[in-house]
Amino acid sequence: MNTILITGCSSGFGLETAKYFLDRDWNVVATMRTPREDVLPRSAHLRVLALDVSDPESIRRAVEAAGPIDALVNNAGFGAASPFEATPMATIRELFETNTFGTMALTQAVLPQFRQRRSGVVVNVTSTVTLKSIPLIASYTATKAAVNAFTESMALELAQFGVRACLVLPGRSPETRFGDTARTRVQGLDHEAYADLVKSVFASFGEAGPVTFAKDVAEAVWRAVTDPSSPMRIPAGADAVILAAERRA
Repeated sequence: MNTILITGCSSGFGLETAKYFLDRDWNVVATMRTPREDVLPRSAHLRVLALDVSDPESIRRAVEAAGPIDALVNNAGFGAASPFEATPMATIRELFETNTFGTMALTQAVLPQFRQRRSGVVVNVTSTVTLKSIPLIASYTATKAAVNAFTESMALELAQFGVRACLVLPGRSPETRFGDTARTRVQGLDHEAYADLVKSVFASFGEAGPVTFAKDVAEAVWRAVTDPSSPMRIPAGADAVILAAERRA
């Protein structure tokens, strides 16, 4: 039976992906900063581990406890909304520590076993804001664009070992906690020079249109992990598919 390790499983995309793989008879190592057994169904195929991807010692302990795995899904991350001019460098560094450097560090910790076994899949969950930029999340977008770039380059290095790496790009998902986490790090939205822009951006969030659901992301991750012919970038969600098509055009 195959085993997958997924980060950021306390809610949203990570939680739904863990459930999706459990339902398909995979062993799932669901990781969270603060482990909660109650968010996932009880299963002999489930282990919940503590993992803070910004802490090297936490990574070491989690990878050791997980043992051999067949797939890694780097999903943990958070957002922050503010005009770039008003974004503290401390917030920018915090974003990179989790979204980018945490993804890189955990991937490095897992790659030796994939390379030695000459099999394995790394799936990095980023965002369609890297396909079509929107205001007020410049720093967040930069963290995800960096993950796109390093994943595509790394994939070329790993191919010789039979190891794959690919990207899942979700669109806007109102059902996740992204907005809540972003609001906890709001800076400068009251800056008078950006008042009109902030108002228009937040108004657009309430507009009807296609969106991404957590199950869309779970399905895209499943495809990335189980289909060797899947593309490097897999859009997840109706809006993501539209944006990807527009970008290709």
